[in-house]
Formats: sequence, structure tokens, C-alpha cells
Amino acid sequence: VQLQASGGGLVQAGESLKLSCAASGRTFSSGTMAWFRQAPGKEREFVAAIRWSDENTFYADSVKGRFTISRDNSQNTVYLQMNGLKPEDTAVYYCAARNSPVVHYTLRQYNFKGQGTLVTVSS
Repeated sequence: VQLQASGGGLVQAGESLKLSCAASGRTFSSGTMAWFRQAPGKEREFVAAIRWSDENTFYADSVKGRFTISRDNSQNTVYLQMNGLKPEDTAVYYCAARNSPVVHYTLRQYNFKGQGTLVTVSS
């Protein structure tokens, strides 16, 4: 299984970006996919998750109302639409997947992890 994240870049505060995470090798129709991020000098943190079966979504308080996670079943891809970006959103963003529909908020609970994509928000 491979998770390929893309869509990062450099934007100004207030602008938007959309990250994508394409899964290959299998589907996660009974599982969960999530985004985590790690800012320089900080611990990796949970951002958002989506349960594949019912599309229930879960967000960190810091991004609630600004970020939206969604999935495209036909493309086996998860997206993270990020609006109203702030400098504190600057981080490497990672996607992850787990086989269970139970959502976890720590990366070590996920079976598969992709490489990161860098998001930089300038003020």
C-alpha cells in the first residue's frame, strides 16, 4: 500500500490550499483515513480524519471551521481543503490510513503512512 500526498506549497495568510492523498494497492472501504501535521520544533499532531464507510469527519479544534476533509471513492483519494490559512498552519502534512473504522488521534495507531507535503503560510 502506498499513500501519495500532494498539493502543498507557499501561500499567504488567508489564502487556501487543497491537499490530496491517493491510496494505491488497496481500498480502505472499511477503514479510516486521516491527516496529521508537524511544524518545525513541534510534535506531530492530528488534523482531521474521515471514516470511509459513512463519511463521518473529525477535526482538531485548531482547524475546525477552516479545514474540510473529504474522500472520493472512485479515485481512492482523500482531500484536505484548507481555507483561511494562518502562519501557525505551517507544517509538513502527512496522510495516514488504518484498517479499522475506529478513529484514532495518534499517528502510531495508523497502519499506513504517506510521505509529507510541506505547507508554508507567510504573514
